[in-house]
Amino acid sequence: MREQPEQQAPPVQRLRVRYAKRGRLRFTSHRDFSRAFERAVFRARVPMAYSSGFNPHPRISYAGAAPTGSASEAEYLELALSEVVVPADVHAMLDEALPPGLDVLEVVESPGGSLSDLLEGSRWRIDLAADRVAVTKAVGTFLAAEEALVERMTKKGMREFDARGAVVSLLVLADADTPEGRTSLDVVLRHGTPAVRPDDVLRGLEAVSDLVTGEAPLMTRLAQGPLLESGGLGDPLAARA
Repeated sequence: MREQPEQQAPPVQRLRVRYAKRGRLRFTSHRDFSRAFERAVFRARVPMAYSSGFNPHPRISYAGAAPTGSASEAEYLELALSEVVVPADVHAMLDEALPPGLDVLEVVESPGGSLSDLLEGSRWRIDLAADRVAVTKAVGTFLAAEEALVERMTKKGMREFDARGAVVSLLVLADADTPEGRTSLDVVLRHGTPAVRPDDVLRGLEAVSDLVTGEAPLMTRLAQGPLLESGGLGDPLAARA
């Protein structure tokens, strides 16, 4: 019989981490980021707990990763540790070990419960190379529509879904808050299956109007967390199970 693998000890502490993807690092895929983060954990000598089995790996749980190509100020993961540590020390060690553009913003002790369950929605900023008047008109048409069907290739093939149904709020930002030559949108999206992304919202705007959103929109996730009755988002690191 094949020898059974050694069973690893259970974690003694869990930490939740908020990190950012900025600049050119927004083109980092989730797979590439997970590899970079595991290397950073090793270099920083964080006392990780490991999975059991024939191929043990550090116990890192990723939640709600942003699409490749989009920047983010609100990415989250959870670390399971074999020793009790000071979260601020782990923050400093990880931030030093990661490349510029992958930046640790906050590290707190996990209050328990599921991190993924807390990530009910996202707030995005979308900067477009499009006419402000045309964008404002398209937003009005989109919000008045019962649905805006779009198509996207997924792991299960081409899927059609309603981009309008996931939009909690959508507004055009004032000129003072917008880069020169751009029109900026603020959108809050409800997470669901399949997940509606900010680029799906742009295709939805084009589907219900004659808007041309232009090339290379810059999409930045500003926040992610539990949806509030007000339509805003709570802080998943402050939530208590």
